[in-house]
Amino acid sequence: MRLLSGKVVALAHNLVETLVSSSTIEVSPEEVAEVQIDLESVLREYIRTEREITDKARDVIATQKRDYTDLNKVKAQIARERNFGIGEGMLEYLIAQLIEALIHSRHVEEVFGMDNELAAQMTPVLRKHLAADEELDQDVRRRIKNLQEGTVSWDVQYRKVMDELKRTKKLDEPPS
Repeated sequence: MRLLSGKVVALAHNLVETLVSSSTIEVSPEEVAEVQIDLESVLREYIRTEREITDKARDVIATQKRDYTDLNKVKAQIARERNFGIGEGMLEYLIAQLIEALIHSRHVEEVFGMDNELAAQMTPVLRKHLAADEELDQDVRRRIKNLQEGTVSWDVQYRKVMDELKRTKKLDEPPS
């Protein structure tokens, strides 16, 4: 699974909409946008931290003169050291962070659901958005399969193809 920055606004919108409509959280109508911003900040911080870990993993590989095929192993090790969820642990980590944001947000009047109820409400929304991101990621990887992952040229081409696909599929637009 992969969280793309172009999906943050839509994802936060859908999460708040789901939680409010199910009465799991209570938010006054004028504060809904603020709660969405709170959740967007959690999602953006996840993306920033994941990039930071990836950059650190690349640095480790370069300084230790390891093969770039070890990138995911090194990245997973750094993430474990930081108690950060990637790969299979991403969903659980994100849900925990989002719940904390909701509990501590001054824009949320009341959180009625227990953590497991909140997680049950958020999981399908997250899976839907992350699955779309995963499909996009796989499409990009198919298009640049001739390049070695982890190299500078792979990173540049990945971003270029990703931006192109997001534009053509209109994934950078906020929800209507």
